[in-house]
Amino acid sequence: MKILAIDASGGPVSAAIADESKIIGEYTLNFKMTHSQTLMPAIDKIIKDVGFDIKELDYIACTSGPGSFTGLRIGAATAKGLAHGLGIKIVPVPTLTALAYNIFETDKVICPIMDARRRQVYNAFYMWNESGLEELVPQEPRSIEEVIEIAESFEMPVIFLGDAAEVYSDVIKDNPMFKIAPVNCNMQRAASVAAAAFELIKEGKAVDFGDFAPVYLRKSQAERELEEREKEKK
Repeated sequence: MKILAIDASGGPVSAAIADESKIIGEYTLNFKMTHSQTLMPAIDKIIKDVGFDIKELDYIACTSGPGSFTGLRIGAATAKGLAHGLGIKIVPVPTLTALAYNIFETDKVICPIMDARRRQVYNAFYMWNESGLEELVPQEPRSIEEVIEIAESFEMPVIFLGDAAEVYSDVIKDNPMFKIAPVNCNMQRAASVAAAAFELIKEGKAVDFGDFAPVYLRKSQAERELEEREKEKK
């Protein structure tokens, strides 16, 4: 079984080709370029560099959100276009679940946090057990204060990762039981999307391309600003 995994949900853009035993190729770029400029070239580069026939793909795995509204839309549009053209299904992978897969089989609580601005983060809590990765607290937009409160309630070591971990590192480091993941496993990676996708396929979570849609969790900044202006008029 071969998967093309893509992630455009945050700052980095990442693409990988994997089968159940290995990552065949992965390309990740975390630089100031738009995902519309980098995602398809990343996919093309991997396919060409490994001499892969795209028709051999069985699934497209794509982060489904939360994350950047623009990035999620670019990722979804790319996944849907490829899946439609190839006649294969899409595996929606929650962004925070994919991030949690960067940390393998630790006995600590895993806390991915993505910056949503205004001291808000997209967040969930996970832990590895005998059955695999368990979601302890579902993904939601939360204040960083609420995240810290939940993390402290576990009364055990917690590993933070994601782009907001550095933003709020001063708050996180206040608690000696909290650690921030190192840079090599702190950001989105398509290889982790692929790893999560193989498990989701076993659970029957793949969908037709027409049924795949991003999960934003909250309204866009433009929608929120419009609502605020409307309130001011009343």
